[in-house]
Amino acid sequence: METIVKLFKNNIRQYGMIIALVVIMIFFQLITGGLLLEPINITNLILQNSYILVLAIGMVLVIITGHIDLSVGSVAAFVGAVAGIMMVDMHLHPVIAVIASLIVGALIGAWQGFWVAYVKIPAFIVTLAGMLLFRGLTMIVLKGQSISPFPAGFQKISSGFIPDLGSGSINVVAIAAGVICTVIFVINELRDRKSKKKYNFDVLPGGLFILKLVIIAAIIVAFAFMLASYAGLPNILILLLALILIYSFVMNKTVMGRHIYAIGGNEKAAGLSGVKTKKVTFWVFVNMGVMAAISGLIFAARLNAATPRAGTNFELDAIAASFIGGASATGGIGTVFGAIIGGLVMGILNNGMSLIGLGIDWQQGIKGLVLLAAVAFDIYNKKKSSVS
Repeated sequence: METIVKLFKNNIRQYGMIIALVVIMIFFQLITGGLLLEPINITNLILQNSYILVLAIGMVLVIITGHIDLSVGSVAAFVGAVAGIMMVDMHLHPVIAVIASLIVGALIGAWQGFWVAYVKIPAFIVTLAGMLLFRGLTMIVLKGQSISPFPAGFQKISSGFIPDLGSGSINVVAIAAGVICTVIFVINELRDRKSKKKYNFDVLPGGLFILKLVIIAAIIVAFAFMLASYAGLPNILILLLALILIYSFVMNKTVMGRHIYAIGGNEKAAGLSGVKTKKVTFWVFVNMGVMAAISGLIFAARLNAATPRAGTNFELDAIAASFIGGASATGGIGTVFGAIIGGLVMGILNNGMSLIGLGIDWQQGIKGLVLLAAVAFDIYNKKKSSVS
């Protein structure tokens, strides 16, 4: 019992938000009469929140280093506009346009990273300037008008599905993917448990560990079945899963990830330990620029248009997702998985409140309270741990 309590205390933000997510889902599932977890609505949740989840992955890295990026919504809009000009006006092949758009995003990230890392201007000021600059440039390049339609192949990034192998009512590919993910998850958990026991780290008792595997495996299979019951695996879900796996590996298993956490924990100490703090900070912002570009492309593909108003409030949703998911406002703490959980909390709140007919005014107010509660919870935990 002591081991369980200790594990929960050490991971209280992560476990707490997972529990909160489950409670929110159950609440809206009941209050909407089962509409929330309908296969079509689950698919819509993925499509509607994909660009915010992509931004949250990049934003949590920025926040872990102790910085913030207010420009990502404007950068996403600008990259979407550039992509629209290349594909719609200049008739460039979508692959070439996408690569060029990602390069534009990286250059924007490098521009802002230079001022933050090497000139030492606070990120809040640099990215606030970037928010204004790139919103203005978006309006200039689009001349205040939307550009559409995008090529059909490009639209499939956000609205397409992986082709099925069968012809029945249940998507075979989605079911197979669910089984494969379950097997990979179980193997990874077993390896992780074995490694922790080898170094005498605390682990769940055998019975609870098996219960955890069964519950999560059941959730994965149920999720796959829901997708299989509608249209199968969305293309964007594959991209999201790839980004989550890649960035989780980078943050947990690589030197770069450890350096990012070290800078957020104590930048001066990290520098004295040999971490190239300026270089790491610079590349974190370059990465954020690329993630903003990906988000802008996904949104443009979903909307099937490049519009001057694209990306509005994207930065606020991404920041909120990171903080709700466990990132600390002072840096040094946060996970990619937590940011995704935070993004899902926000997405399900939006979707659930829309399903019950709650107005946008109430939605904004409730989301603001949720964000405030998450940050207050983080501060409370820090004070409690420092006292103990």
